[in-house]
Amino acid sequence: MEALDALLNRVSVPRLTDPAPNAAQREALFQAALRAPDHGQLRPWRFLTIEGQGREKLGELFAEALQHRGDASQAALDKARAMPLRAPLLIVVVAKLQDHFKVPKSEQRLAAGCAAHGILIAAYAQGIGAVWRTGDMAFDAHVHKGLGLAGNEELIGYLYVGTPLTEPRTAPILETADFVSAWGE
Repeated sequence: MEALDALLNRVSVPRLTDPAPNAAQREALFQAALRAPDHGQLRPWRFLTIEGQGREKLGELFAEALQHRGDASQAALDKARAMPLRAPLLIVVVAKLQDHFKVPKSEQRLAAGCAAHGILIAAYAQGIGAVWRTGDMAFDAHVHKGLGLAGNEELIGYLYVGTPLTEPRTAPILETADFVSAWGE
C-alpha cells in the first residue's frame, strides 16, 4: 500500500476479532511507532501488549478501579470486565516523560501520541483493524499502578488491534479550507 493512501484513508475499526497480528506484522507496527518525531532522541514512549488471558486480567483491573471509586453497579463492573475483550490484542501506549532542558514534557507526550498514530497507520497499511481508545481507564491511578507505570509515565491510550469483523468504512472527505488559513498576508 502506498504511504499516502494509508494516510488519507485510514479509519478506526472498532469491531475486531481473531486473529491478532502475527509476529512480522507486529514488528512492522512497532517499527512504524519508532519513526515518530522525537526531538532530542529521547524515545519518550513504551508499549505494553495484552492478549489472551491478560485481557481478562486487565478487565479485572478495570473492575477494581471502579470499585475503588465507590459503589459501582454490577452492570458497570461487567462492562469494565468486558472492555478488553473487544479485540484479540491491546497495545497500551505509555509516554515516558523526562526532564530535559530543550524538550518539554508536552512535546514528549505529543511524540508518544505520534508513535501511537504510527501503529494505527501501519495496521491499516497491512489490512489490520485498529482503534485508539481512552476513557476513564486511561486516566485512573489504580489502573496505572496495576499496569506498572512509573511516576514519570502517562497512559496515552489503548490501541485495540485485530481482524476487522466487517469491511472498514470509507474515510470521509473533509474540506481542507475548513481547517487551513493563511496568516500574515
